[in-house]
Amino acid sequence: MARLTRTETQARTRAELLATARDLFLTEGYAKTSLERVAEEAGYSKGAVYSNFKTKSALGLEVIELIHETKFGEAGELLEGGGTLEERLGRFQSWAEHTLGDVGWTMLEFEFAIVAREDPALQAGLISSLSIVRGAIAAQLQSLADSMELTLPLPPEDAANAILGLGVGLGIMRAIDPSISAQLITDAVREMFGGALRPAGPAVAGA
Repeated sequence: MARLTRTETQARTRAELLATARDLFLTEGYAKTSLERVAEEAGYSKGAVYSNFKTKSALGLEVIELIHETKFGEAGELLEGGGTLEERLGRFQSWAEHTLGDVGWTMLEFEFAIVAREDPALQAGLISSLSIVRGAIAAQLQSLADSMELTLPLPPEDAANAILGLGVGLGIMRAIDPSISAQLITDAVREMFGGALRPAGPAVAGA
């Protein structure tokens, strides 16, 4: 096996530190996880952490961005897969039930948002990350509409804001009360297309 180049080694170290920090932040929380803990768990020195991430908040921001990329990438793939609108929404519904309200993710987002209020640069970074997420959701909604030959009732950016806002709020509610269904967000996506292919209700007698 060929030896890794210095650049490849550095990239692997950074990726392993980032993945370790993500797992610790999600299970133990951002505030309770020190850089020393990240280094120890990943099997590196604290210096290795600082050589890749200038501060804990910089590491935290990259973790948030990694989670966003992973989670919303999963949702996008489910919506963009083949099938009818209802088949795609069915896959999305399954993802939402397993993802929205995840305590680790929800609390990390909330905790990091509080930290960012005291750090203008960090807040700007979060705003930028949110903008990327919003853009990705807008593109997914537009792509779904195009593939189904349907029309969004709102500009894609506005539709994305509506869905993202509902998703964040629903995630917080479900983190508190897991019995709340994630069906609300699936219904909201469906309504974005004017209720097209809305699931049929119970048959009405005499109809």
